[in-house]
Formats: sequence, structure tokens, C-alpha cells
Amino acid sequence: MNVLFVSLGCDKNLVDSEVMLGTLAERGYSFTNDEEQADVIVVNTCCFINDAKEESIQNILQMAELKKAGKIRALIVTGCLAQRYQDEIREEIAEVDAVLGTASIDRIADAVDEILAGKGRNYFTELSSGRESSRSRRIVTTGGHFAYLKIAEGCDKHCTYCIIPKVRGSYRSVPMERLLTEASELVENGVRELILVAQETTLYGMDLYGTKSLPLLLRRLCKISGLRWIRILYCYPEEITDELITVIKTQEKICHYLDLPIQHASNRILKRMGRKTSKEDLRKIIAKLREEIPDICLRTTLITGFPGETQDDYEQLYRFVNEAEFDRLGVFTYSAEEGTPAALMEDQIPEETKARRRDELMALQQAIAFEKAEDMAAQKPTLDAFIEGRLPEENVYIARTYKDAPEVDGFLFLHTDRELMSGDFVRAVVTGSNEYDLIGEICNELTE
Repeated sequence: MNVLFVSLGCDKNLVDSEVMLGTLAERGYSFTNDEEQADVIVVNTCCFINDAKEESIQNILQMAELKKAGKIRALIVTGCLAQRYQDEIREEIAEVDAVLGTASIDRIADAVDEILAGKGRNYFTELSSGRESSRSRRIVTTGGHFAYLKIAEGCDKHCTYCIIPKVRGSYRSVPMERLLTEASELVENGVRELILVAQETTLYGMDLYGTKSLPLLLRRLCKISGLRWIRILYCYPEEITDELITVIKTQEKICHYLDLPIQHASNRILKRMGRKTSKEDLRKIIAKLREEIPDICLRTTLITGFPGETQDDYEQLYRFVNEAEFDRLGVFTYSAEEGTPAALMEDQIPEETKARRRDELMALQQAIAFEKAEDMAAQKPTLDAFIEGRLPEENVYIARTYKDAPEVDGFLFLHTDRELMSGDFVRAVVTGSNEYDLIGEICNELTE
């Protein structure tokens, strides 16, 4: 039986998809990317913002047409949208045979077996059963040379705009020994870069060990032979400790790269968002990170048009971005999500205002990023580069530096006649820039 998987949303959702693929493979199922060859289709959905919700719904409806036409035998919906709108899916889309919530991904093979055996529709949507998937096997879909390591599930922050605690449950760290086993298996299968993800990575271990244990996890991951890079995403600024900074600074395998989503810089809006930092706090942690780790690359995300955001609030945010000069930055317009406190707030902002403010911030960040790339080209630093692929017609390899997370950041383009493979590391000198991207030359053979 062939299964087609449609994975939507964030990298944390991608890990769930890879776990489900592994579970199905162990049960004997095979996989296809061709709808015409599929017997079963699984849509792993997202509902973080309205655009993601609409994309998920459109994919479900498109696959439902295949089921209606008799071209597939089973249609299963999993993920955040499945968790949040399980009743609506059950009532309105009769072609859906099973709905698996966010804490039930380990039941995917059982669900497929039961549907194909003619046992009817089924639903597994308990938010947290106290047991998460054992994650004993994953089929990595990122090319095999880098992989995401999800270190925790859920969130306890309850920011007023965010639905995640309601669809993912409370914060639950994955036991450290299980993460180390999973990481070792990934590295044994060719992974050179591990990217740590969770709704919030900085609180890892508080629920299991009574203390923030990310520094200890990082030190233990660094001991895995064959692992070259460790990258950390989703660090809440208020939870970054001196110990964490020291580990990033002193452990060679940890990229000097930190993603810390700040969302805003007006104290009034930060308070309305339910965030635990102030503009002053943000200035301090950014300054500290740059003082302790001078070459650190800082990435953040922002929201424009949060309810009640005045022109003054927005101008404070604009000035902060101009002052902070983040290396990487993304901006989302506020999306009113039903079931969140912010959706009920007065003074909702018109969509055109949200979009205009987003576009202005992105134009500012573009100028900052282009200037930073030009500065790097002028300094001509020599850096480790991770080979991602090749443009054969141009004799150019596509690579990433420690400053570049996959999918969201830029590239380093290397002109060379050498034969390289994806996943190789080389030493390269930066010689030029092209907007967000860098241009360079290889200056020695492969590095271990």
C-alpha cells in the first residue's frame, strides 16, 4: 500500500511527519509523491495563523475530491488543525476517515490499518495522554545531512495571540536520554547538523528535572562523534541564562546563531501580548549576547498590527529594529485566532495598516541585511561552509555558513571545479555579496 504525505507548517510539524513516516514504514507501508499512485493520503496540518489554516483546509478539500472519486482508499488528517477543529472536520468532510491530534501521531499506523480493514472512521484527539511517540524511528525528509531535533512539545507561555497551548498542550520536555539516542541514530545515518526546535527551547527540562537543562543537553550532544553543527531555534529572550551563553560560546560544535522571537518592542504592546520582556530587557540581552559572543548571528520575528497598536507603538518598533540591526528578521501581520484573548480585544487594526507596517519593517531590514552582507564581503572572512547542493549549469555549489539556518536564511555560492557532495564541509573565503546571499571561493579541501 502506498501512502502520500502532505506536511504543512513549521519544522516542529515536519518532525511529526517524519515520525509518522517511520511508524508507517515499520508497519510495511511504502510511500509515493504521486497522487495517482497513492492508496492512502495523510495531510499533516497547521493552524498557527489564518493563512496556514486556509492552506491546510484547501489541501484537505483537494484530497477529499480524490477520495470522493474513488482514487484513494483512505484520507487521514493530522496535526494542529485536526486537533483544533476535529468536530468540524468530522461533521463537514465525510471523506476524512481519521483525525489524529497532536499527541496521537504514534497511532498513525493503527489508524491506517483499521480504515483499510473496513472498521470505519476513527478519531484520536486526546490533547495529552501522558505518552508521546517513542520516536524510535524517523524517515528524514530534509535531504539526510541536517535534521530537526524536537526537544519538547507544547507551551506554557499563553501569549494572548497564540493558539498553540490549546492545540499542543502544556510544555512537555522529551527525556534527555531519548533525545541523545535519537540524535546518535540521526548522525549514524548521515546527519551532520542538528537543529534544536520546540515551541520554546530555553525552558527544556524544567518539567522533568526542575531546572533549565538545555545547557546540559547541548554539552552531551556535543560529544556525539560525527556531528558537526548544532543550531538552536526558538529561544525566548527572558529565559536565556548566563550558563546557556557560556555553553554556546565555548562548545565548538554549537553555531554562534540564536533565534529569539521578540514579537514587538513597545512595552505597552508587549504587555498586551502577554510577553514577559520589556524593551529594556531586550536591549540588555541583545547587548550581552553580542558582548559575550561578538560574531553571533541573531534572528528574530515580529508581529505588526496587534490590537491597539498605535502609530507611536509601531514607530517604537521601527526605531528598535533600526537600532538593534538584527542579522536575520521576519515579520508577520497579526492574525486574529478564535479562542485567543487577543481576538476579543478592541481596537483591531485594519489589514492594510498591518501590511503597510510589515512592508516598511521588511524594507528597513532588507537595507540592514544587504549592508551586513556587503560588510562581510569587504572583510573577506574564512568560514566553514556546509554544502547543500549544486547548480551544474553554472558550476556553482550552494552552501550555508553558521549564520544561515535552512529554509529561512540565505546562501553562500561557491564557484569551484572540485567534486563535492551534499553534507560536505569546506573552508571558504567570502569574496562578494548579492543582496541577502554571499559569494565565495573554497580555500582548502574538505574539513572533518
